[in-house]
Amino acid sequence: MSANILVLPGSLRVGSHNRKLAAEATRILSLTDAVVARLDLSDYPLPIYDGDLETESGVPQNAQLLAQRIAAQDGLLIVSPEYNHSIPPLLKNAIDWTSRVRKVQGRPVQPFKGLVVGLASASSGRFGGMRALEAVRIVMRALGADVITQQCSVPNAATGFDEDGRLADDVARTNLETLVDKLLDTTRSLSRHA
Repeated sequence: MSANILVLPGSLRVGSHNRKLAAEATRILSLTDAVVARLDLSDYPLPIYDGDLETESGVPQNAQLLAQRIAAQDGLLIVSPEYNHSIPPLLKNAIDWTSRVRKVQGRPVQPFKGLVVGLASASSGRFGGMRALEAVRIVMRALGADVITQQCSVPNAATGFDEDGRLADDVARTNLETLVDKLLDTTRSLSRHA
């Protein structure tokens, strides 16, 4: 059974190490039988989450479209930068709005519930964004996602990629490949679309 996997980089910055890592993860996933797509949050601009705005205007259309896209997946790979040891506001805001969607195409849904989620990060620092991944893990679990234990952190990311955008370090490359394998295996066994 082929799995639908969405790769979500949590950064819009053109030179982002995490966008590079998301591109490499997408490349590795495309070598499998998975149906893989990479999402760009710039295609889903959203206001800062505000409960009063939601009460007044409802959930924005872009959050509904994002929720529809996520709900159609078997697995999600979040590639998150680390901002002050936590989740960047762009990613957290997208998750917050998307989690408010209760119906997709007329059917009741919680977009993250039962979704298999893998986590990866790249950082110029020596921890590779690991603290941000712990914060993302807490949020995803709270939303009912099945977050796999395996994760990939790429430290010293400024020199972590070669000229082709591939991981230069053997350990980082092995960690990403192992994460992809685990994400696919878990997604196949726990698919919510089976």
